[in-house]
Amino acid sequence: MGPNGITFLRIVVGFLTLALFPSARKPVPRKDWGNVAWLGVLWFAFPLSMFPFAEQRVSSAMTGMLNGANPLFATLVACFIAKKAPSRGVTVGLLIGLGGTVLIGLPAVKAGSSSTFGITLIMIAMVSYGISLSIARALQQQYGAVPVIWRAQMVGVVLTAPLGLPELLAATWELWPFLSLLALGVGGTAIANILMASAAGKFGAARASGSTFLIPVVALALGVLVRHEHVMLVSVVGCLVCIGGAWLMKRASSH
Repeated sequence: MGPNGITFLRIVVGFLTLALFPSARKPVPRKDWGNVAWLGVLWFAFPLSMFPFAEQRVSSAMTGMLNGANPLFATLVACFIAKKAPSRGVTVGLLIGLGGTVLIGLPAVKAGSSSTFGITLIMIAMVSYGISLSIARALQQQYGAVPVIWRAQMVGVVLTAPLGLPELLAATWELWPFLSLLALGVGGTAIANILMASAAGKFGAARASGSTFLIPVVALALGVLVRHEHVMLVSVVGCLVCIGGAWLMKRASSH
């Protein structure tokens, strides 16, 4: 199955999973439909379309490590929206984390234009996530995570269907890839995003994004142990630096 089909199917599975929750049908006033639609674009349709294309060019371990930069972008976007400069501690964490992001991506730059393009797609997706977390915070505080995310995923399904549905219908199925996509949709697209939206409403976008600290570690381990991917030492160091910067940001913003 092509990348568009993967994106479409995981959002469909996430949407159908959340439809099982009675709270998903809690009404959301029409005045906020526009923000929900933007959430569908910026949290689901756009970034989830970027990752499958990016992983055709870079390893899953590299993709996961770059997710460690998510708190950096979430904090930058939150500060921009609030029109408030970050504190000294947050600024130090940002600079350290951005340096770590550069280290992670260095091997891809040396590998050629295809890998560099993949890294670029991932970073654009991270910016989109940062914006969407700030939007999700206000909506979640008013209406709860499940009804907001469910409606946003409905938008994502509609937007990704034109390219994703043809690939889905033309796909040949095997058991383990299908089960993997099912787990991705239920766990990664439905449950994880509900937890993230709830955290954004309670703690703010910047602190909520700190929950992505473990993604680089898990992705690195699975990429090496399961997929036997080769990871350059400089990327591992960059991953640790990025997590350290994000931890400093979280620590500074909690005081």
